[in-house]
Amino acid sequence: MARLAAMKVLITGGAGYIGSTVATACIEAGLEVVILDDLSTGLRAFGEGRDLYVGDIADADVLDRLLTEHPDIDAVVHCAARIVVSESVTDPLGYYDANVGKTIVLLRRLREAGISRIVFSSSAAVYSGETGDGVDEDGALAPSSPYATTKAMVEQILKDAAAVGEFRAIALRYFNPIGADPQLRTGLQHPEPSHALGKIMQAHRSGEPFAVTGTDWNTRDGSGLRDYIHVWDLALAHVAAVRRFDEVATPDEPYQVINVGTGAGVTVRELVAAYVRVTGEQLPIVEADRRPGDQAGAFAIVDRAREVLGWSAERSVDDGVRDAIAWAQKLPTVR
Repeated sequence: MARLAAMKVLITGGAGYIGSTVATACIEAGLEVVILDDLSTGLRAFGEGRDLYVGDIADADVLDRLLTEHPDIDAVVHCAARIVVSESVTDPLGYYDANVGKTIVLLRRLREAGISRIVFSSSAAVYSGETGDGVDEDGALAPSSPYATTKAMVEQILKDAAAVGEFRAIALRYFNPIGADPQLRTGLQHPEPSHALGKIMQAHRSGEPFAVTGTDWNTRDGSGLRDYIHVWDLALAHVAAVRRFDEVATPDEPYQVINVGTGAGVTVRELVAAYVRVTGEQLPIVEADRRPGDQAGAFAIVDRAREVLGWSAERSVDDGVRDAIAWAQKLPTVR
């Protein structure tokens, strides 16, 4: 275990919401961290005091300098990606270029440098979300946007490359991250995030009712269902994946997929109720029609994460709401 404690990890997208939180968790676990981020959405403040390289994951000059100065990188946590679903629909070529094309460039350079351990930031968006039921890693795949398709494509690339011995890889399929670093060192960079909790917070600030879009899904209360995982729990899953990498992605089974969620679904109405509990203030809601592309949703079956990573989520939805509110209050002071 002493060798593992000294591992050096490259985190692409390490100045973003999830990547920066993963970096903090790795550092607290005794791992050495190097960050690569082009700061297109990440914040420079999230790289302060860390070994930050500013550049694109496909920038040959930046990659050469980073890998020359850090020839001892043991593993790469690949978080860098464009992630806005609606934007991917209007700019599919941009998303395929950023998330797939540039990842191939990165992987080729890592292969040349002899770096073979990859932890990939994937998404539960690759699953079919028509039923609102739990889904395990063998669940049907049906990516419903160019963004989701890019995640599925990179998974396939890693699986194929692993099959011929070029890499070993663990794809972590994130469900729905919420919250912030509990010590408020990092969080969402955007003051008006587009996910359900962000919309709830915006409605509360504006004094407007919150719109529940879709009330006839096959869920316990008719509203859409998601698995909301606290971003700090998500970050700790990456630490577990790095620490146990050689036990999980073995030469005989060099590619693994692992769900990262709480194992419980929360409906939109229940998320509103959590917000009311945390704030102690009522939030009126209005019912609205389903939006194009909406799905009932799904929650993670997380047996594999418990078995192979020794990890499970510990924080509640209320914890995530509380930390998200606290971070939103701090964000305007972050430079």
